[in-house]
Parts: sequence; C-alpha cells; structure tokens
Amino acid sequence: MRSPVDYGLIEQAMAEAEAGGGAVTALFDAAASALEEIAAGRRRLRAVRHPLGFLCLPVQREDDRGVCVHVFDAEAPGRATGLTTSPVHAHSWDLTSCVLYGQVGNLRIRVRDRPREATHRVYEVRSDGSAVDELRPTQRLVRCEPGPEEISAGGEIYTLPAGHFHATVVPPGTAAATLLLGRTLPGRRDLSLGPVHGAPHRVVRQTCDAAQTARTARTVLRRIDGRLSP
Repeated sequence: MRSPVDYGLIEQAMAEAEAGGGAVTALFDAAASALEEIAAGRRRLRAVRHPLGFLCLPVQREDDRGVCVHVFDAEAPGRATGLTTSPVHAHSWDLTSCVLYGQVGNLRIRVRDRPREATHRVYEVRSDGSAVDELRPTQRLVRCEPGPEEISAGGEIYTLPAGHFHATVVPPGTAAATLLLGRTLPGRRDLSLGPVHGAPHRVVRQTCDAAQTARTARTVLRRIDGRLSP
C-alpha cells in the first residue's frame, strides 16, 4: 500500500523555501521518501515519457492537485518523443517546482494574436486520464517571441502561473530532476503552440515498465543522496 503525500506540508515547504525560509530539506526528504517507495515497488506507478522529452513519475494525484517528479535524461536532454507541436506550451494549472539537481531553464514566451502574420496556431491539449493526448486546433493565430529565461539550480524553487506560455530548457549533456506541485484551476485548458495549418490528432505517451520505473527512481535517489547525507 502506498503512503499518502501530504500536499499541505509540501505546499508550505515550497512557499517557505521560495521565501528563503530554509525548508528545502523537507522537500528533498519528501522526494526521497517517494522515490524509495517507487524503487522498492511499494508505490505502484509507472514512469511516463512525456512528449516534451522528460520522464514523469506521477507520485500522487487527487482532485485538483498533483505531485510529480520530472526527470530530464542526460543522454537525451530536451529530446521530444512524439512531439507534434512545438515545445512552447501553457499549463491549465499553477506550478511550483523544486529543482532536486541539475539546472532547469524556463524560457518565457511572449504570445500576441496576429491572424494575418501568424507563425503558430494555439492548440488545446485534452487528456483522457490514460496515456492519450488529443490536440485540437483552435481559431487563435499568434506570433511569438522569446522573453527572459529564468534558470534554477539544485535546491531552488520556481513557479509558473497557469496560462503563461513557456518552454523548458535543460543544458545539453546534463541531467536534472524536479519535485513538482501542481494545482489545476477551473475552466482552464492545457495549450500548445503548433503549426498554423495543423489538423486535430492524438499523441500516445510511452509508459515505462516496472523495471525501468524503478531504475529511474534509483538514479534520482543516487544523485540527491549527497545532499541528504549529514
């Protein structure tokens, strides 16, 4: 039986750590506890390779909240698997994330409605709760340009409000992992920027088997073990 994740404690620790209150150790402990259960097979979940190129360990999801560990593979940094739009996207949920190791950059993207000078179309991404994402082109045509890039290193906290377009960037040849807390906002949709003339389509996320899931959890544990040791 898997042990529950205390959303309230993680949320509070995230807020204190972001404010410089020194609560980062509690976040590393929470991540390590969940990863140990996954590595030992006590928490029965499977890692999912996201189309944006990272592995997601969905630690716990309940109602409008979820806790995940995202793992960026050093051997294939940023390599998208099955990505049919662009890496630029906007969540339907508020994101607060603690970088466990490595560096994670979030490139903010300025998106402006330009029906006659469009470079992209906005797509809605609808997930059915399984491993299938349905991408639906909307009527919204836009131009986009990169804004500031915010880089966060191990032990640092970053936030991304729902609806803000961005792209996640991990330096080539490096590895990174994050502990992520998400809270879905009512009436929002996940969005992605894609080709102007794209058609509706589906993307199936690749699910890892138990052995690969356990290996991933052990890899992250090894990398954060030095920080947890006295």
